[in-house]
Amino acid sequence: MEKNELKPHLKKQWCISRMTGEFIARMEQILWLYNQPYDPKYPVICFDERPCFLIGDKVDPIPMRNGKVKKEHYSYEKNGSCVLLMAIEPLTGKRFGKVYKQRRKQEYADFMLELSLLYSDAHRIRLVQDNLNTHNSSSFYQNMEAEKAFELTQKFDFYFTPKSASWLNMVEIEFSALSKQCLSDRIPSQEELEKRVMAVIKDRNDKKVKFKWQFTKENARDIMHKSYNQILTKT
Repeated sequence: MEKNELKPHLKKQWCISRMTGEFIARMEQILWLYNQPYDPKYPVICFDERPCFLIGDKVDPIPMRNGKVKKEHYSYEKNGSCVLLMAIEPLTGKRFGKVYKQRRKQEYADFMLELSLLYSDAHRIRLVQDNLNTHNSSSFYQNMEAEKAFELTQKFDFYFTPKSASWLNMVEIEFSALSKQCLSDRIPSQEELEKRVMAVIKDRNDKKVKFKWQFTKENARDIMHKSYNQILTKT
């Protein structure tokens, strides 16, 4: 075996999605949606949630100094967890996030109600999200009176990403930015995490950081043409 042929210190991850008619149908619907011109009456909002583990230091870290990196002891303590619910409007750079202790239908309904109030002038909010069991209008009916739940349901058009295709949801880009700026740090309490997350969100809102999606359904048909043909020949 040649020297350095194996590289156990390096690794790559991937997710193999099963290319079905349902996968392609959902993917093309979202790709079409991302290619639509901006319409304030029908804003496109990307939503998801991220679990956050609360980690404290058993030994105080060594602070950063000029020319030196921050150093922390390998030992740490677990202080439970919480969850960050996040929504972003890619074409305007508007983002909205809230930190909750738990991830339930109640928190989802609460978040969507606040989101609808932020977009009170919109006719319908076109919401891109995954297939989590809380991510549907049943959460509204289980946590508010029927009339209010119905009104909130009428505010949204749900666009669900295919299974194992979170890359289609632009809010994942925002989570990546938040992770680099604060979420990957050791944060011991929900209060401290919320403070830091909201500071980053405010900064990015002030800067109006926008996302422009480049991958189109035409690109998908070209790159994934074998999968399209395989599905077509099964009929």
